[in-house]
Amino acid sequence: MKIMLAEDDTKVADYIVAGLSEHGHSVDHVADGRDALSYLLYNDCDLAILDRMLPGMDGLSVLKALRASKKSLPVLFLTAMGQVDDRVEGLAAGSDDYLTKPFHFSELVARIDAIVRRKTETRAEPVLTVHDLTLDLLARTATRQGTVMELHSKEFAILEILMRNSGRVVTRTLLLERVWNFNFDPNTTVVETHMSRLRAKVDKPFETPLIHTIRNTGYSMHGPR
Repeated sequence: MKIMLAEDDTKVADYIVAGLSEHGHSVDHVADGRDALSYLLYNDCDLAILDRMLPGMDGLSVLKALRASKKSLPVLFLTAMGQVDDRVEGLAAGSDDYLTKPFHFSELVARIDAIVRRKTETRAEPVLTVHDLTLDLLARTATRQGTVMELHSKEFAILEILMRNSGRVVTRTLLLERVWNFNFDPNTTVVETHMSRLRAKVDKPFETPLIHTIRNTGYSMHGPR
């Protein structure tokens, strides 16, 4: 999952980025409220984590501007402002959750998972299917012809993107942006490496390949045509 973190404390930001990356998330960090709003308006991500006390533009103003633009992106406040009135104000402005500092990292991860689960259930699309391959987003399992595949977090993220875009070309750049980081080295072979491992699990044991390479562009997932 791609997450934008708005946090002006470098040590706290580094801690959160490292921890969420270990859980398979791609995290883009900004340290200024204006940068956070600009990022959220012009980039795609799955969740925003906002500090309330940001330079340039406070987190509450960022959220209000985001909601005024009709963006329904899930937002979690992570802030030292923990009084009841602060929490009520944040939730009333449209945040999906509110966690105060100091915090336990396991609780942050659990709250992120809960937000995603609620959003997934709202979309009423908890299971993706392409040909004989099924991806259960709630159980986080991938199954083909009754065989359950063991996928690492990055492989699961890649497969979800491919299946959501079944029949369309998914560029290598999009995968780099969505699964890793938008500043990631474009010369890296990390996409090819992970795609090779994913193919070994999704396609190699079966007769019909589902992941297809689009030369000089990216990949496409589809069944027989």
